[in-house]
Amino acid sequence: MRVLKLHSWKVSPYEAIEIQKRLSKRIKLGEFKGEIKTIAGCDAWFKEDKIYGVVCVFSFPEFKLLEMVKKKLVCKFPYIPGLLSFREGPVFVSCFKTIKTKPDLFIFDGQGIAHPRKMGLATHLGILLNKPSIGCAKNILVGRYLLSNLGKKKGSHCWLKDERGEIVGAVLRTRENVKPVFVSCGYKIDLFTALRIILSLCKKYRIPEPLRMAHREAKKIYN
Repeated sequence: MRVLKLHSWKVSPYEAIEIQKRLSKRIKLGEFKGEIKTIAGCDAWFKEDKIYGVVCVFSFPEFKLLEMVKKKLVCKFPYIPGLLSFREGPVFVSCFKTIKTKPDLFIFDGQGIAHPRKMGLATHLGILLNKPSIGCAKNILVGRYLLSNLGKKKGSHCWLKDERGEIVGAVLRTRENVKPVFVSCGYKIDLFTALRIILSLCKKYRIPEPLRMAHREAKKIYN
């Protein structure tokens, strides 16, 4: 599928931040009115200097695996909080270029606009794909929330707000009495739709099934 080439991946951390600032002007969010028939889960695994990326495409809501693409690359970008897309982006782009299915929605194990420059992995790659995307992270990167506002039952959520009080995501309980996940809009989607979709994909586990399978398969590649 087509991936926009808006910048080079071979950049310094300083250049990466400048690219994020520039790309942030392209962010499009809002009420999602399209139809979702296919969803892709994208995750990566690191081992020494290698990165293993997997994209799993499922039918929705039947949740049947339609396609899986796996790629391995040498990882040349250092680990720096807030610049995950420059570390994982190249291997995902490699996957996207060979994938035959054209997913209606992409879910990434990372942030969307809940990011210092509103340019998390899901937002960055959503822009390059020009496709709706959601960030679903295990840990918080930016923002605050009141734990007292988060119920213990599955489906309970509260808002994640930045230092200006702007809502940048949500803290979602996907299983009763289990640690929440952090959901934020990536591109061309609204937060209520993002929450509904993520919750619907958490059948038995804390992590949405497309991400859980992509993570599992990525770990298998190097073994």
